[in-house]
Amino acid sequence: MKKKLVSAMIMAAFAAGAFEAAAQSGKISDDVVRIGVLTDLSSIYSDLSGPGSVLAGKMALEDFAKDAKVLGKKVEILSADTQNKPDIAANRAREWYDKDHVDAIADLPATNVALAVMEVAEQKNRITLVSTAASLPITNAKCTATNVHWMYDTHALSVGTAKAVVKSGKKNWFFITADYAFGHALERDASAVVTENGGTVVGSVRHPFPGSDFSSFLLKAQASKADVIALSNAGNDTINSVKQAAEFGIMGSKQTIVPLLMFISDIHSMGLKTAQGMLLTEGFYWNQNERSRAWSQRFFLRHKKMPTMVQAGVYSAVLNYLKAIKAAGTDEPGAVMKQLKSMTIDDAVIQKGKIREDGRLVHDMLLLEVKKPQDSKSPWDYYNIKAVIPGDQAFQPLSKSTCKLVKK
Repeated sequence: MKKKLVSAMIMAAFAAGAFEAAAQSGKISDDVVRIGVLTDLSSIYSDLSGPGSVLAGKMALEDFAKDAKVLGKKVEILSADTQNKPDIAANRAREWYDKDHVDAIADLPATNVALAVMEVAEQKNRITLVSTAASLPITNAKCTATNVHWMYDTHALSVGTAKAVVKSGKKNWFFITADYAFGHALERDASAVVTENGGTVVGSVRHPFPGSDFSSFLLKAQASKADVIALSNAGNDTINSVKQAAEFGIMGSKQTIVPLLMFISDIHSMGLKTAQGMLLTEGFYWNQNERSRAWSQRFFLRHKKMPTMVQAGVYSAVLNYLKAIKAAGTDEPGAVMKQLKSMTIDDAVIQKGKIREDGRLVHDMLLLEVKKPQDSKSPWDYYNIKAVIPGDQAFQPLSKSTCKLVKK
């Protein structure tokens, strides 16, 4: 009798386990979670995103689960090159979603690329995790229910850098702007901050994207006699603009060069001697605290460079996406997005961030000053942290949002 009872209990337990396993497998589409890192592997943004972003995504998976699984199912990290072309990026996203059953796409350098992929993702009901593109429309007029804007945007950059420079007494501004959506948005947002704080925009000029020869644009800015020559560009465009400004003798003159978006990779490329004293705003600095240092040093061992803000953002986005799947018990996009928006984002990159209804991850930003060469104590020790800007001050308030998801 006892043997029969024990046998029955074993069979019941086995059946329950089998049922649970079957139920669990039904919660992951295609029995695999696939995350695509769609980045710039060959062009102007490859140093600040590119291979480093792919590595960051892989590290996130490794830190999430040693067996590379979520809910008992395999997780794969894919990567591809956007070539900074919206049509190529959109076609790749469509192929990933339709043929390769990719569940989420991360990184997405360049605003035009991000918006194109976000549109495809919305049509396919898939998730995008934008950490590199910066324009405000990503969480405003062009927002989607399946997107999170992870690290920074043009509003946060302007609130940090432009406000600090105007408050220092440099009130007349001239903009050199990359002629595409990101550059336009950054100039617009920075101009608003300048005028709101008592400054004046005396002129602007737009350069092709990407650019190489900035001499004519710099000469126009120099002739304006503005206190500030603001660079509304990024990546190699910013590096080349600064280097050519130094060649023309603008660096160190009465005029101040202010890059509105600059990464630690840019500082490394141009050197502290050229960049010293510049103010910039970032959402992450490897040497900020013990958690950021520990993760960044692991990243450095494999990449031979410290992580940029956006590479760190890919890590945080992928890690928390996987956490959301685990907590939701499914990779169904609606359930995962609901879980993400209910979570506190707290990791080596983002401390105590929250995702709003418009998809904006709100977290503290850093106002940084580039160190003088003699003040740098070790390799990649490039910044003094001048201020920590609380997230609710750095990012556009929901009261000004034009996102269709925001309840008025």
